[in-house]
Amino acid sequence: MAAPGGTGPTGPFPEGVDTPEAQEEYDKLRRRVLWSLPYGLYVVGSRAGERRNLMTLNWASQVSFEPKLLGISVEKTAVTHRLISDGGSFVLNTVARDDRAIVRKFTKPVEHDPATGMLNGFPFHDGPTGAPILDQAPAWLDCAVRQSVDCGGHTFFIGEPVGCGFQQAEDTPVLRMEDTRMSYGG
Repeated sequence: MAAPGGTGPTGPFPEGVDTPEAQEEYDKLRRRVLWSLPYGLYVVGSRAGERRNLMTLNWASQVSFEPKLLGISVEKTAVTHRLISDGGSFVLNTVARDDRAIVRKFTKPVEHDPATGMLNGFPFHDGPTGAPILDQAPAWLDCAVRQSVDCGGHTFFIGEPVGCGFQQAEDTPVLRMEDTRMSYGG
């Protein structure tokens, strides 16, 4: 964790970790442990008006069985954050393990070509909420936002699936963070 503005470690720190050097070492350890947590890698679709975006995301989880709810955490400075906030929905697209290069294509705001139905050169179609579904996603969940929780530099959007589907075999192996050299967290 970095302090606001991105400099230096932040607490809380355990008892005895009270010098700047000890805090820095503890912060490095904490980041390594956080990076070891298993995460999936996804592409999140968002839309507000005619503006669409697809973004690589790794913080996603089902958060309730009854009702079925899905949570994703999006950095507040991301274009996707604004589109989800304004549009009130998001699509969580899974990524096939064999398609790992695709996640790098969606780390920046996308180029939208409405004439060809492409985002960054990848075909998509609109889900029930109007948010984009990546055509090559093995599976997708289109969610209407039911709650937003402020989590510091991120917002945790809790959505209720209003549409879902498989576009490939249900047993298609999906991408996980450890399948790449990417890290995001800590």
